[in-house]
Amino acid sequence: MLQEYRLGMREFRRISALVYERTRINLHEGKLPLVQNRLTKRLRMLGLEDFRSYLSYLDHDESELEAMVNAITTNYTCFFREQDHFDFLREVVMPTIIENDQRKVRFWSAGCSTGEEPYSLGMELLERIPDIRSRDVLILATDISTRALSAAVQGVYPPEPVFKCQPSYRKRYFSEDERSGMFSVSSEVKRLVRFRYLNLFDPWPMRGPFDLIMCRNVMIYFEHAPKMELVRRFRSILRPGGYLFVGHSESLTGEDHGLRYVKPAIYRKPQSEEV
Repeated sequence: MLQEYRLGMREFRRISALVYERTRINLHEGKLPLVQNRLTKRLRMLGLEDFRSYLSYLDHDESELEAMVNAITTNYTCFFREQDHFDFLREVVMPTIIENDQRKVRFWSAGCSTGEEPYSLGMELLERIPDIRSRDVLILATDISTRALSAAVQGVYPPEPVFKCQPSYRKRYFSEDERSGMFSVSSEVKRLVRFRYLNLFDPWPMRGPFDLIMCRNVMIYFEHAPKMELVRRFRSILRPGGYLFVGHSESLTGEDHGLRYVKPAIYRKPQSEEV
């Protein structure tokens, strides 16, 4: 019979403080059951008796902090999530790139999870830019979860999420392993994407500028001040006229961040620096 672990409020608050210090993710008290459930697996694997012992373990093993963040962070995503964004990409962003004959294109998937979002962007770029091989096109894909990034780099998915893609995309951009039933993203798509570990609140090694930043369903975990700090940093690295896509539950209206509202969950940096 498996041992049951109970996370007390005192230990929860210490874990919350560690997570906040490392990621700025705000784990309020309502998240206690989630944290208890997800970290129980870590305690069992490490052979620890209780959460107090786990906190002592964290004090002496830096690598476990990374494992803890991996366990707690939510990595739900899917191909072509939030269709409105991809419609806007096809109807507005991509035609502008083509009309301007833009030779250098940079997208950033900030909080890329297991890779479905940046690979979706890659498929759209391949579909919409006929001479893409003659251009300098790159999708930066970053996440704080090393576990999610490992899966993203492999680019291998079960049938269910892949079958949510259009049949023509599925045929062109995936190959099926008949023995396992798994689908692998094509090398044509993979070559457009660079996966990197990044804590969004650490210094950023890239300079940009980016034409599009997708940071969707990430900032819901942050308090107001760090969220606004992050949005302003996004603005600073966007190209004039570039876009920031956020999750549909993440409104930025009424805030002083220097971006202009376009439509729900879509904001644009002004072409001129005058806001």
